[in-house]
Amino acid sequence: MTAAQTASAPRRPVGLAQLSLLGTAPPDLVLLAAEAGFDFIGARVRPVTSAERPYDLQPGAPMLAETLANVRSTGVRVVDIEFLLMDGTGGVHGQRDAWLRMFEAGHALGARTVTVAGADPEPARFAENLARMAEDGREFGITPTLEPISYQRISSLPAAAAAARAAGTQVVVDTLHFRRFGGTLGELAAIADLVPMLQLCDAPAQRPGDREGLVHESRAARLVPGEGGLALAEIVAALAPTLPVSVEAPSPRDVERLGALGWARRLKQGADRVLADAEALAQARATGPAHPTRTAPNGASA
Repeated sequence: MTAAQTASAPRRPVGLAQLSLLGTAPPDLVLLAAEAGFDFIGARVRPVTSAERPYDLQPGAPMLAETLANVRSTGVRVVDIEFLLMDGTGGVHGQRDAWLRMFEAGHALGARTVTVAGADPEPARFAENLARMAEDGREFGITPTLEPISYQRISSLPAAAAAARAAGTQVVVDTLHFRRFGGTLGELAAIADLVPMLQLCDAPAQRPGDREGLVHESRAARLVPGEGGLALAEIVAALAPTLPVSVEAPSPRDVERLGALGWARRLKQGADRVLADAEALAQARATGPAHPTRTAPNGASA
């Protein structure tokens, strides 16, 4: 790629996921993201565990107004919201009140997607709930993105893609879970049309030995992109060069050591290096191996 082509190429948006700084309220996350050089954030509008601090971002809430004011002043957008574990609680549409509240908050924030995961042991019920959620989301301009997670029922790209296509939703891919459930680049290429965003983090190459280890790693022990063994560049290079990337790397120990802003800056620097490596890899693949000059029997170049 020439310098002129590089200058004119669309820039890939890079975001900061709420899980990277779970204790930082969304209004402050917007400011930290801006200072660290991110383009957007993901907002946690619904806690996943009882230990999490809930953030009230419903229409009319003071925190929503503060978040939107910071969005306007910095230009850092809210692109996605999270998180709903669809586990069949309450039966068919039993979680509808929860996802409608999430849609209300997401619409007010200007979000385009909401992350969900599949844990319902009854596939038919899960499919019906996901389809109904997708239908409801269209009224708010928000599309559910199904995240395959290594320790949940939906734990592979083919399974997530099949469910998403049937329901009219999308699939968000997390590099940690992609490696932990043994995803392949071929599987990733096959569902690229469904993927609106890639979640980026690193971790040791060795997979934890049990579910408890997978959960702990996922929620509290991820590494800066490029500082582990997940071979991130080849994952990034398998998808569109302009696909948004959200850095999701929770590590409370590092946040305590570096501070929230210090951790955000480390994540952005690591992501930038991985994205540069991915761009170089994609260019090398597009160019192909150099063909050596062959010499004809008469000594002329062939």
